[in-house]
Amino acid sequence: MPHSPPPRKPASPGRPKDLAKRAAILDAAKCLFVQHGFNGVSMDQIAAEAGVSKLTVYSHFGDKDRLFAEAVRAHCEQGMPTRLFEPAPEVPLRERLTEIGAAFFAMIMTPEAIAGHRILCSPEIATSHMPAIFWEAGPQQVQNGFTALLERRIAAGELEIDAPERAASHFFTLIKGEPHAQAVFGYCCSGHPDTPPVHIASVVELFLRAYGKH
Repeated sequence: MPHSPPPRKPASPGRPKDLAKRAAILDAAKCLFVQHGFNGVSMDQIAAEAGVSKLTVYSHFGDKDRLFAEAVRAHCEQGMPTRLFEPAPEVPLRERLTEIGAAFFAMIMTPEAIAGHRILCSPEIATSHMPAIFWEAGPQQVQNGFTALLERRIAAGELEIDAPERAASHFFTLIKGEPHAQAVFGYCCSGHPDTPPVHIASVVELFLRAYGKH
């Protein structure tokens, strides 16, 4: 009796998407969005800059809105990795706040971030749906991570805060402060007395005076 052929293996799913191509697309998108704004960049341009086909760009991200959101998320993750908000009760609170403040300040003060901020404030973009996409993909995620950290430190008895979300907003707003506003305006005040470490330390001190367990 002839042997029956072995059962055919079920078809395997498609190859995992090429992470190197995804990273190249995100890098290209971040660069082009900053240079030309959201409306000034096409998916064709992003594909050419990344060295991939337009089909590959759509395969990874679906549409330009989602690509923009992912580029913002990647920028924030690069500047403020999630490890900054992970539970680390052995790290003193002041040290952890200083580390988060320094990472946030460095991220928002890069030339690319300043240029992106100016684009988002332009009338063309400010009246569109792009600010909402930007906020939810980037700043909101950072603020959520920091709020969760504050809640853990409240539970540990290190902080007294009635509204952690508002306190997180206070912290990042203070970190931005005058230096970021001057950078956005293109104004360089050489006589400013505070270096970034001094500025960040003063914000952390003020935050702890307001919310620290005394």
